Amino acid sequence: MTLDRRRFLRSASAATAATAGGTLLALGEPGATPALAAPGGFPDYRYVRTLLTPEKLSYNPTGEIIFPCVRGVYDRLPTFLGRYYLYYAPHDRPGGICLAYGDSLEGPFTEYPRNPIVGNVWKPHYSVSHVSSPHVMWHAGRREMWLYFHGENNTTRLARSKDGIHFRYDKAVLTTAMLPAGTTETSYARVFPYRLPDRGARYVMVFMRNDRANHRDIGWGWSADGRTWTFDPEPLIDHAAVGASDVSGAHLLRRGGRTYVVYHTDKGSGGNILITEVGADFSRRDHLGVFYDSGSAAPENGRAAAPAFGTDRGVPYMIYEAGGRLSGVIAMARG
Repeated sequence: MTLDRRRFLRSASAATAATAGGTLLALGEPGATPALAAPGGFPDYRYVRTLLTPEKLSYNPTGEIIFPCVRGVYDRLPTFLGRYYLYYAPHDRPGGICLAYGDSLEGPFTEYPRNPIVGNVWKPHYSVSHVSSPHVMWHAGRREMWLYFHGENNTTRLARSKDGIHFRYDKAVLTTAMLPAGTTETSYARVFPYRLPDRGARYVMVFMRNDRANHRDIGWGWSADGRTWTFDPEPLIDHAAVGASDVSGAHLLRRGGRTYVVYHTDKGSGGNILITEVGADFSRRDHLGVFYDSGSAAPENGRAAAPAFGTDRGVPYMIYEAGGRLSGVIAMARG
């Protein structure tokens, strides 16, 4: 299917959604009715501008940054540097969890002057080659920002903060030993408040998993407290089921009482962000196709990845990696 054809179908879907009074819910965030729609009735996000470029950052050990996560903090923290905190990281050693802040999801974002806020050595807890892939969840019960990040690629860790800047280490929450034998990577995790009553769960995790076949899939797990997890031994999204060599960078979305996972493919498989409906209990596997088409021009250069979502004054936004892996920027698209 051509890009123009996809956009025509999205426009038709949007008209149906608008007639039905459809709204966007980027898990836990209120949204606005989109004028255009992607599969599932989500907005047809369009690239607007670059938010962060490695060469313009003071903390730039490797010339690359990945995996943005944006959180509104103005209604959650007693004091804050800006209405929105944008977390990101280099990937290659030493990596480092970084923070930028701004008053609008349109930007501009200002680099926190003392990055990284979490490094690859945190005595006595760990000393690893790199830490990366920050995902921050607001824990309403604890009134804390919970940071999930990886380092090494076989371990996902948790740290917690009262102000979103200064974190205290908690524990490792996911390792390859918790999945079937032969698993080699468990990283790029995102965690969301989500109730699964039959499993006694209040939180769900989606993450990238790899094994000796060296084709990356999306895994998932559930937890009662966000700290101790149970993981499905089978992939949530199998790379082969969506015609890709690798999939990664998953994010959970809900709309109209339905649950979806979006994730990106490797550039060799299109470099796009895809969407799958997984059902309220994660038993469904309805692969709906392209959620976001990467453009051939800069800064995307045929690859869009690791999306995060937010809503600012009723307008939905997607913050994502644009460009080749380890040679891209953090970009913003508006719905």
